[in-house]
Amino acid sequence: MSDLDVRAFTVGPVQENCYIVGSAGAAQTGTGVPAIMIDPGEEPERLLAAAGSLGVTIEAILITHCHFDHIGAVAPVAAATGAPVYCPQIERPVLADIMRWVPPGFGPFESYAADHTLAGGERLSLAGLDIEVLFTPGHSPGHLTYAVSPSAAQRGAGGTAQDTTAGSAGAAAAHVAPGGALFSGDVLFAGSVGRVDLPGGDWATLERSIGSLLRAFPPQTVVYPGHMGITTLGRERDTNPFLAELRSVGKVVSEAQAASPRR
Repeated sequence: MSDLDVRAFTVGPVQENCYIVGSAGAAQTGTGVPAIMIDPGEEPERLLAAAGSLGVTIEAILITHCHFDHIGAVAPVAAATGAPVYCPQIERPVLADIMRWVPPGFGPFESYAADHTLAGGERLSLAGLDIEVLFTPGHSPGHLTYAVSPSAAQRGAGGTAQDTTAGSAGAAAAHVAPGGALFSGDVLFAGSVGRVDLPGGDWATLERSIGSLLRAFPPQTVVYPGHMGITTLGRERDTNPFLAELRSVGKVVSEAQAASPRR
């Protein structure tokens, strides 16, 4: 089976996770391998150098939400790669006028007019990947989560990439996610959840969004969050202290129910 090749880069003073994602099967074919970049928050030179070191071609830039720590490097990365930018529809004005929304002490960052907007429910085929766009508001009003898996063609290619590092250019953590994974932005973290005290945040909405992910995907699904380390849906369902209410009222499915794959 061909899996995902995921490279994680923690950037900027807020320690945001940017990801370069491709098919592990394609990654074995050499240079110019297609990939996507998710949430280039800061340090564009480092991210571009890492892409070059990995031998990948960034074919699209996907944004989970438009808080400054997730979009600060979008404009320079897009300019350098020519990759189109996919942005939450509701939050496009933030990306287009970024410094208006940046707190004192951060930046400066360059604004960017998104090439495509997403509202949730779309299915994209980019860089040999199948991407399902999920609307998961609560941390921000237009927040998106991306369910990413190798395309059918890549799944048939065979082979699994080795778990190696990205080298000195990126100092990235490297992971091979079986089948597919969720890129959750600031909705769900390992042992925590996104804050809701920023403009557009709402706890009840965030809780519904997390509950929808827990019900829709099996517990072994790997989650790559916008901050901190990777986790799985099952681990967060069972141990995340912020999900205690979901567990207590039965909004989180049982292990037996979750064992049936979503797709």
